[in-house]
Amino acid sequence: MAFSKMVKPETTELIHLVVLRTERLSAHWIRVTLGGGEIEKFHPMGFDQWFRLFLPIGGDAGLDRVPAKANKMFGYLKFLRIPDGERPVMRNYSVRAYRAATADAGAEIDVDFVLHGSAADGTAGPASRWAETCQPGEHVLIIDEGLTFNPQRGTDRVLLVGDETALPAIASICASLPTDAVGSVIIEVPSEEDALEFSHPSGPEVAWIVRPHDVAPGIFALEVLGGTELPDAPFHAYAAGEQALASGVRKHLVGERGVDKNAVSFCGYWKIGAASPASKAARESAAEPLA
Repeated sequence: MAFSKMVKPETTELIHLVVLRTERLSAHWIRVTLGGGEIEKFHPMGFDQWFRLFLPIGGDAGLDRVPAKANKMFGYLKFLRIPDGERPVMRNYSVRAYRAATADAGAEIDVDFVLHGSAADGTAGPASRWAETCQPGEHVLIIDEGLTFNPQRGTDRVLLVGDETALPAIASICASLPTDAVGSVIIEVPSEEDALEFSHPSGPEVAWIVRPHDVAPGIFALEVLGGTELPDAPFHAYAAGEQALASGVRKHLVGERGVDKNAVSFCGYWKIGAASPASKAARESAAEPLA
């Protein structure tokens, strides 16, 4: 049976949020906790819920000019008309964790950033630099985009494969699975300290793969997948991360191991050699040394 590839959120309106705190998880990971603002408009869906995040690289004035549907074609064209130097940086991120409001605190969203380069020496991209240097009270915008992991495709038996950029999504998926779920989880990371442990049902076996610095992302994960015993059918397969890894997992499962294509969810987060677009001012800001 075929199910929708995506699960859309209840609303896709702009939501204003505030940085509450940050936490350095490892040399290449930092967690930014968002809340306040219009957090009550956010509807948690669990699994790999993702969103467009608008960062105030050029100041809060740029956030005020972001159009309501900046994630759609015409809205994005309007977004690009915001002057260079004022236009926020837009990136896609997953909800690592959501905590509902309590009597003592408002709702919160954790967002984990993979750090590429260093803000201190000017080698970080604009999103990494922002994550390293943002302070409580700073404003951001998000647009909810829903799920790529459609739970209707199955949650009892799963196969989850990804690189470090997919770790927040995979960890969140595992937190949303039933306690009796079984299967396999394969995660490739660039170093042992990037293998951040996460809660998951006791059934799925988690395999961490540390790739050598001179090996392209995904190659080792695909090799391990080739020797991994698949869960009993029907099961739900999910692959995310570098584009060749995500599409390679799908090709392997469907083309070589006869898995129903409708049982595979996959998403390419990034592509080797292709940088995300950034404004001139954002690139110049990223190159400036910190005071």
